[in-house]
Amino acid sequence: MKYLALLSGGKDSCYNLVHCAKNGHELVAAASLGPEPGKEELDSYLYQTVGQDAIEFVARALDVPLYRRVITGNAVEQGSEYGGRKPNNAGGIAGDETEDLYELLATVKSRHPDVKGVSVGAILSNYQRVRVEHVCRRLGLTSLCYLWQRDQGELLTEMIKAGMEAILIKVAGIGLTTSHLGKTLAQMETTLSKLHTLYGSHICGEGGEYETLTLDCPLFKHRINLTDIETVIHSDNDFATVAFLRIKGAELEPKPTIHQVASIPPLLEERYEAIQNAVAASQNKTTSNPVSLPSVLYSHHISLPLSTSRRKNAWVVVSNVQTDTSNGSDITIEEEVTQCFHTLAERLASHGLDLSQSTMINVLISSMDLFLPVNAVYSTFFGTSPPARACVCVDLPKDVRVKLECIAYTESSPLDRQALHVQGLSYWAPANIGPYSQAITAGERVFISGQIGLIPSRLVLPSPRSVSTELALASQHVGRITTALKDNSGGGWEGHTQSAIYWMTEPADLIHVKQGHLALQSLQYPTLFVVVKELPKDALIEKQVILHTGRCPVIDDYDGESTLQNCIPLYENRESSLETGRVLYWEVSTFKEDNSACATIFVKGDFEQGHATELREMVSSIAQVVNSALSIRCFYRPDIHVPVHNLCRHMFGEEILPVTTIPCRFISSRDVDDWDLAFCIVTASGHGVQPT
Repeated sequence: MKYLALLSGGKDSCYNLVHCAKNGHELVAAASLGPEPGKEELDSYLYQTVGQDAIEFVARALDVPLYRRVITGNAVEQGSEYGGRKPNNAGGIAGDETEDLYELLATVKSRHPDVKGVSVGAILSNYQRVRVEHVCRRLGLTSLCYLWQRDQGELLTEMIKAGMEAILIKVAGIGLTTSHLGKTLAQMETTLSKLHTLYGSHICGEGGEYETLTLDCPLFKHRINLTDIETVIHSDNDFATVAFLRIKGAELEPKPTIHQVASIPPLLEERYEAIQNAVAASQNKTTSNPVSLPSVLYSHHISLPLSTSRRKNAWVVVSNVQTDTSNGSDITIEEEVTQCFHTLAERLASHGLDLSQSTMINVLISSMDLFLPVNAVYSTFFGTSPPARACVCVDLPKDVRVKLECIAYTESSPLDRQALHVQGLSYWAPANIGPYSQAITAGERVFISGQIGLIPSRLVLPSPRSVSTELALASQHVGRITTALKDNSGGGWEGHTQSAIYWMTEPADLIHVKQGHLALQSLQYPTLFVVVKELPKDALIEKQVILHTGRCPVIDDYDGESTLQNCIPLYENRESSLETGRVLYWEVSTFKEDNSACATIFVKGDFEQGHATELREMVSSIAQVVNSALSIRCFYRPDIHVPVHNLCRHMFGEEILPVTTIPCRFISSRDVDDWDLAFCIVTASGHGVQPT
């Protein structure tokens, strides 16, 4: 695509251009924001303003037109989100410096209407990324952010090897002095690594330790030669000197063509290559008795109450949301989705919540042909930081095209709900171009959107089709999202998987996916494997995960005060059977400190009324988890008749809890295939109910 460079003149904004070129994008213009004339530096939360004296030379070296604008706004909104979560207030914030960027990019787009992307040199700053992506979304542009979440030590070395010549023009970190001004990255690499080891300084200056000016890079047509500079000391103390170079004169000089190019990082990290290899090895073996699908898929659909809701502590679930069209009413898919969301909003409102407080929405559709119109309507109900989401295509009953389940959280402050909503193309993990976040953290629970095996830099699936690569990528995406969440929240938590669902479309892949799952090694959590009709983008597999940060309130024995401490979940599993051959198997992961649990219960056989006592005994070991259930998803095979209504009543009590029914073509646990049903349970965290 054609794109413009958001240019500070520093190493990151220039080196990202090299990666944009490597990925086939065409640079057509540059844009930069700076202080008003007469001001050399501005205390901006968002922009690098030092070195603006030389920005014209950087644009001329790139041989593209430069568009500039004076920063007039301030950091009005300083939180982790920008704009409102509700669609009617999701726009910009008057007076904020982010709006200067909007006006600048709008001007560039009016002059270059074929521009589709914006190059951004962000490595670690969520503050910067969120605001740039907000502006891009409003202007219909895609953020190109290839340095995002890269290892800073590796990245600095890579820049030097690629022929980047950038000098320090500002120092403001411990261990850096005026003697380091004007030195190149190559000259400073050892010092910066040493300061990182000694003091935890960011090697690439992401903590504001230093700023740079690029004199040469592989994309420059000319090299910048500084002819007159002056050192300006802002403050000088024993802790950290703050000083910068004033650029008083510069010139462009001809340069030979540089052939160094950016090194694209490996598609898979080593631990995820192990998953790819495990699946490939499994595929190379001769397997017998392959899984076969039932010939009849629609004979026995489960009928449970629609659009039911429940509140437990700070959590609310709304289950089985669908529009009943069995009366012959002829409505469009857009109208059906709209009705579902109006129903969902009404159920949430009955508990004092609204859609913006949703943390996770599961979307079931009857055909992937409906994905685009469903997504178009879906997007109108959310603003900034939308909920996490999983979308799959299943064999819904004939008169149903869309079904929803929603888990929402009651916040006492905006910090109680944290979103990771990365919309830029990178090497990190897939951008969420659609109306959903990669993950939402609330109440120490982490809901990660369903991940398919997209190649992040291009948002395409591997070609040729490969379940081994797709599974490895989907697992890597989950891991990288978790790591980014930790960094975004300041760390201090481990992150423990409490539930994993592998959605897949090919029954023959089941045995191989299980081998890939085993390669993860840390497997002490409930895991479900299901075969469904279709997945987004015709993917072979989608991985959906719920985690817990591990932080739980613990009462101190000495002073009786409650503090958050890192805890470890308990994992249990058990199988029970009757003489008649009916079988029940369950897995559960529980934090005893706050009763946060996820459980999966697998059922084989027809449990009729007469077996209620035996069934209750089978689940008695996890009765307290069942009793505190919030979300219950019932995965079932429509080709097998099981009285699920009675089964739910025996397991969950006389009052039928909100249950979302999900038809599947095949249901498997880690060790056993061909279950009739599986219940996935998420409890609401809280005190007073302790698991066994």
